[in-house]
Amino acid sequence: MRSITEQGALDEFLSTAELAGTDFTAQKMNNIKIIHTDQVNPYLLSPDEQSAALRKHKDNKEKLEVPRRPPWDSSTTPNELETLERQSFLGWRRKLAELQENKDLLMTPFERNLEVWRQLWRVIERSDLVVQIVDARNPLLFRSEDLEVYVKEIDSRKENLLLINKADLMTHNQRRAWADYLKGAKISYKFFSAQLAKELNESRQLEDEIVGDAGEDDHPRDVDAAEEEKQAAIDDADTRILTVEELEDLFLRQAPGSAGSGHKLHIGLVGYPNVGKSSTINALIGAKKVSVSSTPGKTKHFQTINLSDEVVLCDCPGLVFPNFATTKAELVCNGILPIDQLREYTGPATIVAQRIPRSFMEAVYGIQIRTRPLEEGGTGVPTGEELLVSYARARGFTKAGFGQPDESRAARYVLKDYVSGKLLYCEPPPGEIDGHEFNRELYNTQHLPERRRLALAAATDPMGTEDDGGISVADSELPPFPAGSKARELDKNFFAHGARNAGHLSMPFNHKYTEQGRESGKPLSGRKARTMVALEKGLDPKDVQLLSGKKHFKGGVKTRKGKKAGGQADDDY
Repeated sequence: MRSITEQGALDEFLSTAELAGTDFTAQKMNNIKIIHTDQVNPYLLSPDEQSAALRKHKDNKEKLEVPRRPPWDSSTTPNELETLERQSFLGWRRKLAELQENKDLLMTPFERNLEVWRQLWRVIERSDLVVQIVDARNPLLFRSEDLEVYVKEIDSRKENLLLINKADLMTHNQRRAWADYLKGAKISYKFFSAQLAKELNESRQLEDEIVGDAGEDDHPRDVDAAEEEKQAAIDDADTRILTVEELEDLFLRQAPGSAGSGHKLHIGLVGYPNVGKSSTINALIGAKKVSVSSTPGKTKHFQTINLSDEVVLCDCPGLVFPNFATTKAELVCNGILPIDQLREYTGPATIVAQRIPRSFMEAVYGIQIRTRPLEEGGTGVPTGEELLVSYARARGFTKAGFGQPDESRAARYVLKDYVSGKLLYCEPPPGEIDGHEFNRELYNTQHLPERRRLALAAATDPMGTEDDGGISVADSELPPFPAGSKARELDKNFFAHGARNAGHLSMPFNHKYTEQGRESGKPLSGRKARTMVALEKGLDPKDVQLLSGKKHFKGGVKTRKGKKAGGQADDDY
């Protein structure tokens, strides 16, 4: 049950031969035909290349299929069924390989393990409603259109639902734009947030404990209920983020009309790893019955969980469906390719630098991103390298033995912040909507981390003139983070030779130390005095001893009076 999403050309060839049950002997390299070629392009496409790639994706979209389970009945033996499944799966993989080779298309990594697809087949066959859970930041990338077709092929009474998780990351206007597109495309959808549902469950549990301790009469008004009323007033049925109760009611309404009284509604949950399937189930059942992990592919076999006496949830393993992509950098930014195994980082970092406004990144990280001046060919938008160099220098990331900024290490931090949503970008629906305009509302002070928001408030209002109501910064526009140019200008004027406002020094900086004991009236004593005398006389401080008892202090040198034989005195230095 090991998930396999990417293979090299040789591994692809060997696994395909194994599925086909073929033995072969390679005598010469030119006798072997590689049926899978990866487009090794770690950099970004030009606008013309991007448009051409998207046109090819649209023309070949209907060829993105999921493997079908071959027909079988009670008379089919297990061995016969296994053979049929292997043949069907092999034919599906050959079609995708030919599509990539003949059309020169880059595809996302997709599941290549037959056993994982068998889990999906069983979930679809058992479920009355198949729910595809997708990430709200790019819903169409994580949606498989052919899966919806396959569900209807199995049984026309089965229903499909696109559950857009992490919808709390989107603004109301963004949800409205997506709602209009999905309704126009006749796609059944709902917005949901497993994180909000989890927080609501925890707050309710806390309220129950407070009520149990203080008594119901002393319980304050439900704050969450007030927030829900406020949200409901803003959102309509098309853009509303469903609560757990509303989602359960939606499931119950999907029960087949022909089902008997004892029929239990089976809900199949399908989706990519890390889109929030397990978190959604945890929110639904209100307890941690399903383990959640940030590692893709944690759930290996489908599980059935009794949500109630009427509803059973079927959790399918995280499954990566075949889809088209423009570059591998795009796959990294969408969390499909693992960041920790990344080798080429300039492409993904450039995507982040192009999508997230410079002022917002500077405010989030508290850094100044140095870019190439316009007169030297700069565009005003930082490149990936400029972003990473500035971040690495601010964090002290250097390469061992060289002292140069460690861009590779910085890239892992920045890209993980982008994938996690700390640096937030939501893909607009297909059409003429500009991505920067679509995300403009996300880049204000409200979307900064609390620590950076407080730091920004202190920096923009150093005299503390803001009122008690909070930060006096307009939410509609993010002020640029203090960049340091004014400080450099002040330093330049202060230290400029002969400038009007330049600083003037009449004594060296160590004046108070060198003059100590001479003007202050307090003499030096002990180690400091010996050191001072030694420095003036050019002696070792150990050879200097101050006047004490019978020892005489002459010019900083200690002497002892003694007598030699014959009564003559001599100075012993």
